Amino acid sequence: MTAAPVDSVRTLALNEVGPAEKGTRPEEVVIALSPAFGDPFTKTIVDVPHAEVIRQLLAGIEERGGVARVIKVYKTADLAAIAHHGAKLSGSGIAVGVLSRGTTVLHQRDLARLSNLELFPQAPLLDAEVFRMIGANAAQYAQGQSPKPVPTRNDQMARPRWQAKAALLHLKEFECIDHSREAVEVEPVITKVD
Repeated sequence: MTAAPVDSVRTLALNEVGPAEKGTRPEEVVIALSPAFGDPFTKTIVDVPHAEVIRQLLAGIEERGGVARVIKVYKTADLAAIAHHGAKLSGSGIAVGVLSRGTTVLHQRDLARLSNLELFPQAPLLDAEVFRMIGANAAQYAQGQSPKPVPTRNDQMARPRWQAKAALLHLKEFECIDHSREAVEVEPVITKVD
């Protein structure tokens, strides 16, 4: 299971389908996106296109027999809250929460909000291959399996090197919060641009 190299540019549109409602499919994994994911931001902190993030998460989920549904959460930019909300709406109780800068978490409905199955806090170290593995693990959790945690790199210098940019992205993400808007289900449309 290896992510295909990105050989052309892909764009992402998140077309609103309707209100995000509770799913019923036991193999369903909800991908819960933050307010700024896809619009206004289109890339993670290290320039992985959001289209590629979604493409890899979807591929990983599908490869392991899961079914994905994507929602966008507007009332908060807190990753734990976004992922926990997604898990509550997921038919399996499993969700992948993703911030626009790339920070990601795997969550389960019956866990406390600040608990999680797997946390990927160093967004600068997340690439297409890691996002695909995250999707694969999410599908396995949805099926009641206990997959090995996704191996991640650790770079002690990532935080100081990226801290200023992360802080600015965090502030911009919070500007996109809309407390009056409920979460919506979205259909990701990925277009390849040569």
